[in-house]
Amino acid sequence: MTHPVRDTLLGQLDIAWALAQYHLEGLTTEECLRRPGRVGLHVQQGADGRWRAEWPEHEGYDLGPASVAWLTWHLGFWWSMVLNHSFGDATLTREAVYWPGTADEVRAWIARLHGEWRGHIERLGDEDLRSTERTLWPLQGKPFGDIVGWASLELMKNVAELGYARFVLAASKVP
Repeated sequence: MTHPVRDTLLGQLDIAWALAQYHLEGLTTEECLRRPGRVGLHVQQGADGRWRAEWPEHEGYDLGPASVAWLTWHLGFWWSMVLNHSFGDATLTREAVYWPGTADEVRAWIARLHGEWRGHIERLGDEDLRSTERTLWPLQGKPFGDIVGWASLELMKNVAELGYARFVLAASKVP
Protein backbone atom coordinates (compact mmCIF):
# COMPACT_ATOMS: atom_id res chain seq x y z
CA MET A 1 0.00 0.00 0.00
CA THR A 2 1.31 3.44 -0.86
CA HIS A 3 1.23 6.40 1.50
CA PRO A 4 1.84 9.52 -0.60
CA VAL A 5 1.30 12.01 2.24
CA ARG A 6 3.63 10.16 4.60
CA ASP A 7 6.24 9.70 1.90
CA THR A 8 6.19 13.42 1.04
CA LEU A 9 6.56 14.34 4.71
CA LEU A 10 9.45 11.89 5.11
CA GLY A 11 11.11 13.39 2.03
CA GLN A 12 10.89 16.85 3.60
CA LEU A 13 12.32 15.50 6.86
CA ASP A 14 15.21 13.91 4.97
CA ILE A 15 16.13 17.23 3.32
CA ALA A 16 16.07 19.08 6.65
CA TRP A 17 18.05 16.26 8.30
CA ALA A 18 20.76 16.46 5.62
CA LEU A 19 21.28 20.14 6.48
CA ALA A 20 21.28 19.30 10.20
CA GLN A 21 24.03 16.74 9.70
CA TYR A 22 26.07 19.24 7.69
CA HIS A 23 25.93 21.90 10.42
CA LEU A 24 26.39 19.44 13.31
CA GLU A 25 29.45 17.79 11.75
CA GLY A 26 32.63 19.12 13.28
CA LEU A 27 30.77 21.16 15.88
CA THR A 28 32.90 21.66 18.98
CA THR A 29 31.94 22.18 22.59
CA GLU A 30 33.91 25.45 22.49
CA GLU A 31 31.70 26.68 19.63
CA CYS A 32 28.61 25.65 21.56
CA LEU A 33 29.58 27.59 24.67
CA ARG A 34 30.97 30.69 22.94
CA ARG A 35 28.47 33.53 22.83
CA PRO A 36 28.21 35.29 19.46
CA GLY A 37 27.16 38.57 21.11
CA ARG A 38 27.37 40.25 24.50
CA VAL A 39 23.71 39.35 25.04
CA GLY A 40 21.66 36.43 23.82
CA LEU A 41 20.02 33.22 24.99
CA HIS A 42 22.46 30.69 26.42
CA VAL A 43 22.70 27.69 28.75
CA GLN A 44 23.98 27.71 32.31
CA GLN A 45 25.39 24.79 34.26
CA GLY A 46 23.69 24.40 37.64
CA ALA A 47 25.21 23.23 40.91
CA ASP A 48 23.80 19.77 40.09
CA GLY A 49 25.90 19.68 36.89
CA ARG A 50 22.89 19.92 34.57
CA TRP A 51 22.82 22.50 31.81
CA ARG A 52 19.61 24.56 31.81
CA ALA A 53 18.54 26.83 29.01
CA GLU A 54 17.42 30.40 29.48
CA TRP A 55 13.87 31.06 28.34
CA PRO A 56 12.96 34.33 26.62
CA GLU A 57 10.26 36.58 28.01
CA HIS A 58 9.68 37.89 24.47
CA GLU A 59 11.01 37.28 20.98
CA GLY A 60 12.34 40.76 20.17
CA TYR A 61 15.56 41.37 18.31
CA ASP A 62 17.03 43.05 21.37
CA LEU A 63 17.45 39.59 22.92
CA GLY A 64 20.59 39.25 20.84
CA PRO A 65 21.85 36.16 19.05
CA ALA A 66 21.49 32.82 20.79
CA SER A 67 24.54 30.68 21.46
CA VAL A 68 25.00 27.43 19.56
CA ALA A 69 24.43 25.61 22.86
CA TRP A 70 21.03 27.27 23.21
CA LEU A 71 20.13 26.62 19.57
CA THR A 72 20.97 22.93 19.91
CA TRP A 73 19.11 22.77 23.23
CA HIS A 74 16.05 24.33 21.56
CA LEU A 75 16.17 21.77 18.76
CA GLY A 76 16.38 18.93 21.27
CA PHE A 77 13.69 20.54 23.44
CA TRP A 78 10.94 20.76 20.85
CA TRP A 79 11.79 17.38 19.33
CA SER A 80 11.75 15.73 22.77
CA MET A 81 8.44 17.43 23.55
CA VAL A 82 6.69 16.47 20.32
CA LEU A 83 7.93 12.89 20.59
CA ASN A 84 6.77 12.56 24.20
CA HIS A 85 3.41 14.21 23.56
CA SER A 86 2.71 12.36 20.31
CA PHE A 87 4.09 8.89 21.05
CA GLY A 88 4.76 8.84 24.80
CA ASP A 89 2.94 9.68 28.00
CA ALA A 90 2.67 13.44 27.28
CA THR A 91 4.24 14.42 30.60
CA LEU A 92 7.53 16.00 29.51
CA THR A 93 7.97 19.70 30.34
CA ARG A 94 10.45 22.31 29.14
CA GLU A 95 12.11 22.38 32.55
CA ALA A 96 12.94 18.67 32.29
CA VAL A 97 14.90 19.05 29.03
CA TYR A 98 18.60 19.74 29.63
CA TRP A 99 21.41 20.58 27.26
CA PRO A 100 23.74 17.54 27.10
CA GLY A 101 26.98 19.39 27.90
CA THR A 102 29.27 18.57 24.96
CA ALA A 103 29.11 18.75 21.18
CA ASP A 104 29.50 14.97 20.91
CA GLU A 105 26.58 14.45 23.28
CA VAL A 106 24.54 17.02 21.29
CA ARG A 107 25.14 15.11 18.05
CA ALA A 108 24.16 11.81 19.72
CA TRP A 109 21.04 13.34 21.31
CA ILE A 110 19.78 14.95 18.12
CA ALA A 111 20.56 11.85 16.04
CA ARG A 112 18.62 9.71 18.54
CA LEU A 113 15.64 12.08 18.40
CA HIS A 114 15.72 12.07 14.61
CA GLY A 115 15.85 8.26 14.53
CA GLU A 116 12.95 7.92 16.97
CA TRP A 117 10.85 10.50 15.11
CA ARG A 118 11.53 9.04 11.67
CA GLY A 119 10.82 5.53 12.94
CA HIS A 120 7.44 6.57 14.32
CA ILE A 121 6.49 8.45 11.15
CA GLU A 122 7.52 5.50 8.93
CA ARG A 123 4.95 3.32 10.73
CA LEU A 124 2.05 5.73 10.14
CA GLY A 125 -0.37 5.57 7.27
CA ASP A 126 -2.02 8.52 5.61
CA GLU A 127 -5.14 7.96 7.76
CA ASP A 128 -3.00 8.40 10.89
CA LEU A 129 -1.68 11.66 9.46
CA ARG A 130 -5.22 12.95 8.90
CA SER A 131 -6.21 12.04 12.46
CA THR A 132 -5.95 14.50 15.38
CA GLU A 133 -5.43 11.73 17.97
CA ARG A 134 -1.68 12.34 18.34
CA THR A 135 -1.85 16.11 18.03
CA LEU A 136 -1.22 17.23 21.61
CA TRP A 137 1.83 19.53 21.37
CA PRO A 138 2.59 22.20 20.20
CA LEU A 139 -0.80 22.45 18.51
CA GLN A 140 -4.08 20.72 19.18
CA GLY A 141 -7.00 19.84 16.94
CA LYS A 142 -4.94 19.77 13.73
CA PRO A 143 -4.28 16.71 11.60
CA PHE A 144 -1.11 14.97 12.78
CA GLY A 145 0.38 15.48 9.32
CA ASP A 146 0.46 19.20 10.15
CA ILE A 147 2.62 18.39 13.19
CA VAL A 148 4.96 16.25 11.09
CA GLY A 149 5.27 19.10 8.58
CA TRP A 150 5.79 21.62 11.40
CA ALA A 151 8.58 19.45 12.85
CA SER A 152 10.46 19.47 9.53
CA LEU A 153 10.02 23.25 9.25
CA GLU A 154 11.22 23.71 12.82
CA LEU A 155 14.21 21.47 12.15
CA MET A 156 15.10 23.43 9.02
CA LYS A 157 14.74 26.75 10.86
CA ASN A 158 16.85 25.59 13.79
CA VAL A 159 19.66 24.21 11.67
CA ALA A 160 19.68 27.33 9.50
CA GLU A 161 20.13 29.36 12.69
CA LEU A 162 22.83 26.93 13.81
CA GLY A 163 24.65 27.28 10.50
CA TYR A 164 24.47 31.06 10.62
CA ALA A 165 25.79 31.10 14.18
CA ARG A 166 28.70 28.84 13.16
CA PHE A 167 29.54 31.17 10.26
CA VAL A 168 29.51 34.19 12.62
CA LEU A 169 31.72 32.42 15.16
CA ALA A 170 34.17 31.23 12.50
CA ALA A 171 34.40 34.68 10.88
CA SER A 172 35.02 36.33 14.25
CA LYS A 173 38.28 34.38 14.52
CA VAL A 174 39.59 35.60 11.14
CA PRO A 175 42.17 38.39 11.58
